Formats: sequence, C-alpha cells, structure tokens
Amino acid sequence: MKSWKREPVKRVLQLFGAGIKSMHKRLLLGLALGWIAIVFALLVSTWFTGQRQIREVNDNHLKYEATLIAEQVNQELSLRLDSLQRLGGTFDTAMIDNATYVRAKLAQNDALLELFDSLIVADDGGQVVSRWPEPKAPMSANVADRMYFRFLRSVGRPYISEPFIGRYSQAPMVMLGVPLTGPDGEFLGMLGGAINVLEGRLFDRLRRIRIGSEGYASILTSSGRVLVHPNNSWILESAPSAEQNPWLDLALSGWEGTALGPTANGDIALQAYEQVWLANWVVGVYLPRDQAYAPLEWFVRHLWLVGGVTVLVMLALLWWLLNQALRPLQSLERQIEAVGQGHRDFVAVDTRALEIQRVADTFNRVAQSRRDAESRLHDRQAFLDAVLASSPVGMFVYGLDGEVRYVNPAMVEMTGYSLEQFRSRGHAERAHPDDRDDVADLWRSSLSSGRDFQRQYRYLKANGEVIWVESHATLVRMESGAPLGFVGTLKDITEHQQVAALQRWEAEHDPLTGLLNRRGFERRLDEALADWLKGRVVAALILFDLDHFKPINDEGGHALGDEMLKMIADVIGTKVRKSDFLARYGGDEFAVLMPGCGLEQARQTAEALRRAVEALSVEHAGKRYSVTLSLGVTDLHGTDSDSDHPMRRADQASYLAKEQGRNRIVVTGT
Repeated sequence: MKSWKREPVKRVLQLFGAGIKSMHKRLLLGLALGWIAIVFALLVSTWFTGQRQIREVNDNHLKYEATLIAEQVNQELSLRLDSLQRLGGTFDTAMIDNATYVRAKLAQNDALLELFDSLIVADDGGQVVSRWPEPKAPMSANVADRMYFRFLRSVGRPYISEPFIGRYSQAPMVMLGVPLTGPDGEFLGMLGGAINVLEGRLFDRLRRIRIGSEGYASILTSSGRVLVHPNNSWILESAPSAEQNPWLDLALSGWEGTALGPTANGDIALQAYEQVWLANWVVGVYLPRDQAYAPLEWFVRHLWLVGGVTVLVMLALLWWLLNQALRPLQSLERQIEAVGQGHRDFVAVDTRALEIQRVADTFNRVAQSRRDAESRLHDRQAFLDAVLASSPVGMFVYGLDGEVRYVNPAMVEMTGYSLEQFRSRGHAERAHPDDRDDVADLWRSSLSSGRDFQRQYRYLKANGEVIWVESHATLVRMESGAPLGFVGTLKDITEHQQVAALQRWEAEHDPLTGLLNRRGFERRLDEALADWLKGRVVAALILFDLDHFKPINDEGGHALGDEMLKMIADVIGTKVRKSDFLARYGGDEFAVLMPGCGLEQARQTAEALRRAVEALSVEHAGKRYSVTLSLGVTDLHGTDSDSDHPMRRADQASYLAKEQGRNRIVVTGT
C-alpha cells in the first residue's frame, strides 16, 4: 500500500502501458454505461408499459361514459318525441287552424313544459297557430322558412332540428317536431317542442357532467355545431377543424371509438365518441392526458429519483477510479489549452501510453492544418468583406440557428437597423404585422428544410416607414456538403408594387367616375354567382341607363355630359350599402350588384336611386337639363349557369321600363 502511494504516477503509466490494464479501464467504463443503460431501460419500460395500461383502462372508462351519455340523450329525446306524438294524436284535425282550440289543448298539457321550454302548433302553411306559454306581447310568426318545418312537411316523420335562434326568446333553441296529419295522411301542420340550449333542463344536466377533476362531456350536431360544453362561450360555435382535432372530424362523419389527440384549446386529451343516431348528434367525452397519467408520472418520478441516486453513486466511484488512470491526459489537456491560447504551437507528451501519444500526434497534425486553413480563410474573408461592403444590394448572412451573423452597409442604409438591432430582433420580425406570421413560418421552414427562402412582403424601417421588399436567401454548403448557413439579399421594390397596384385599379375602374368598369363588375358578379351556386348566398342586380341623356351631349357637349355622369356616380354612391358594387357598365349605362340582398330590398334601393337622380340637373347656355332612370331589377336564379343570364334579365327589365314610359322600375323575380 505504501509503495502504491509513493509511486502513483508510475502505476498509472503502467496501467496505460500494459494492454490488460487499458482493458480494465474500458471495462470499468463499460460497466458504468451498462448500469446507466439498465436503469434507463427499466424506467422507460415502466413508463411505456404504464402508459399503455392506463390508456387501455381510461379508454374503456371513457367509452363506457360516452355510451351511457348517448343512451341517456337518446332516451330523453325519445321520451320527448313520444310525448309530442301522443299529444298530436289527441288533436281534432278539423280544428288545427282554430287558435282558441289549439291554445286550450296546449294549456291542458301544460305538464309537457317539464320536458320543453315552449310548445308551438303551426298550420300547413307554417303560420304559428298558438304557442305555449303564450308570449307577453302577441306576435305573429311563420316558420315555413325553418328547416324543421320543411322536413316535417316533406318527409312526414318526427324530426330534431339543428340549433337556431328563437324569434320569441332570441336564445339558441333546438326544435323537436312531429307532423299533424289528416285521416288520409295529408299534412295539416306540425306540433313542436322547443328546448333552450343554454337554460333547458336537458342540456343543463349534460353540461354538469364531469369526468374526474378536469374531464368533461360535450355534444355536437353532425354539422359541427356545439350544443353542450362546460364553457358556454362554445355553445353554437363551430367544431374545431380537422387539422385541430381529426378524431372529432371523423366522429362528425359517423365514427365511434376512442383516441388520443388535441382538444379545441390545444390540450392533449383522451377522447371517446358515441353517436346519438336519433338526432344526428355526437357525444364526446374528454379526459386531459395530464390527469389520466398523473399517478404514473408520480410513480416514475420516484423511480427516477432512486435510479438517479444509484447512478450518481456509481459514477462517483467510477470517476475516482478513472481519475487515477487518466492522469497523463491532464498534462495533454494543459498543453492543448496553451496551444489554443497561442502560447505554444505543438504538444509534447512524455508517456508510454500508446493511445495518448497517438492523440498528441494527431492533434499536432490537426493544429498545423488549422493554422494553414486560418491563413487561407483570412485572405478569403478580406476579399468577401470588400465585395459585400461595395454591393449596392442589401445582403445578410444567417447561421443555421437563425441568428444574424452579418449585414452589409447597403442593408443598414436601406432599413435603418444596425447589426446589433438585427440580432436583438430577427430579420423576419421586422416584417409588417399583417405579413409577419407568414414570413416567420416560411423562414422557419427554410431553416429546418434547407430550401430557399423567397418572398415579397411589407417591411417596417427603423423610422416607421413601410416599404415593399423582395427577400431571397439560399443555403450555403461546404465542399463536403455540410451546411454552413444562409446568404441572402433584400431589395426595395416599393415603386414596382405601387405601379402594379395602380395598374390593377385602372384595369377594373372607370377613369371618369371612379366606379367599377365592365370588367371589374363582371368579375364580382361571377364571384357572387359562384357563392349563390355553392352556398345559396342571395344577391340582387340593378341595371339602368339614363333617359334623355343624349340632348345633354348633343347640345352641351361631352364636357357637360361628363359632368352629369360624375354627379350621378356621386349621388348613387350615397344610396347603396358599402358592401354593394357600383359600375359604369358602358356609356350611360350603370349597374349595381347587391350581395346578400333580396328583391324587395333591391327594389327599394332602385326607387331611392330613381328619386335621387331625378332631382339632379345641369345648366348650359341658360337651359337646364335633367335625366331620369329606367331600372331593371332581378336576382340570381338556380338556372343561372353564368353571369350573362342575370345580366340579360336585368337588361330586358330595364328595356321594358323604357317602353312603359321611362323613369320607372321593372322587377323580374324567380
């Protein structure tokens, strides 16, 4: 023992000099790594096995809860529909239009208000005969436009509606309806029970359902409208998209089962879905993953603690053993540090350990190669700096970590930001707020994939000025193919963008009046027709030309005619909505497109235009001139395959107005 203490260096040198001694060092290190690997494997195995078992148990539990809720909802809805059918069977079919009789029948069955918030009876035309409880102020209502009424009249069987806003309560409602039929099965009307989605007993009980401390249940219609959710702000909102929650999207298509995925707020949760086929509803039960896996996490954390303590003890022991064996490396380390600080050029280790001597020789060769490379790199860097500094185009260099390494003087002058300012906030963050997210996403994609970054966007200069820029960055690689970073350019294209915007405006606008021209108007009419054919978004069209306009041009000249056209453009602009489109369709012909507008509203607008223009006049050589309008009004039809069809109808109606004496409106409907 004393000999070991007196000659520690000699013993260590012998350890590295003898092959069996070096293997002993490797064995010690291998045992340490093996112990760490075993502990890690056990912990990982415990974690994944526990996750799988907890997932299986919770999936079964959530599936059971979702099934119970779906069955309960189905029973509740069946009870309500059966109640309505029994009540409907007691009606005298000859008295359905008698409000006094119907009101008395509803009052006799007042107990149904335990199941519904209100009851209504409507005749075969959709006119509400009676409502119970009666509204405080008598109101006449017709439900012929409601989907549930059209379904009952067409199909003739009970129906549960999509949620809608009630005319009386102005609250979200669901209507359960049954048809009232005559002796021969003819449709005489409907009997309906409305349930308040926010305050109804049925939905209130469902909202109170909780799974554990944070789990909950929700109900959605197959069309994606939320009926039940613990957070009332979600009621009647659209369900998350397929990208946000693909499992919910599958459930809305009829799928039933369990899954693990994101919820509407982005949290990951265990989910189970069941269908309520009677109403085309979907029951979803959600349990946050953190709550489900909390017991397992607690157990694994304690295992990590035990394993960590064990590994630390083993590492301490192995460290002491290896420290004794690796003393020669300490000398090599000090010499390498001296080389790095420039105090020496080479390392020289006096040791019998072959491995350490080889490391020293290799380091000396690498150090020499590095000095040679630094000399060449210095020359290249000086040349590159001169090129970049003299370039009139803004240029920048980014590292693979997304940090700015360099900006040339041209870019500093163009943007007003210094290199330090670019480093404090990234290049993409200087983009205009409306473009910033898109630019940042594309830049992150380029950093991760290595693809070129190329984009035109608005840029905020240091002085607050907004300019248009075109940025192009390319990944630079070494000869070996390893990536170095991104080199890019930034060009000011503001003038080009302004010219392009002016050209786009001039291509679709009349230079005299500033209104849309034929091309611009027809493009918007095509868009409105597409909306109508795809989603039945109504729109109306007004086409008119000027009566008695020719004498103004003939007697007063084109200047007087232009003055009248501009006055007309100004005044009709005050009589339409901001969402409407005005156009000078040709010479003295004008057009108005009114998206979301029906025929009656369009007729009223046409009348306002007629009166406003009728009051205008211009004077020339002591004579006053005025014009009137012959207006044709139409709306979009289901048979319209292109914009020419409504335009021809409106033109024919305008022509008919002229034939009937001018200064009038002709409406052609569906």
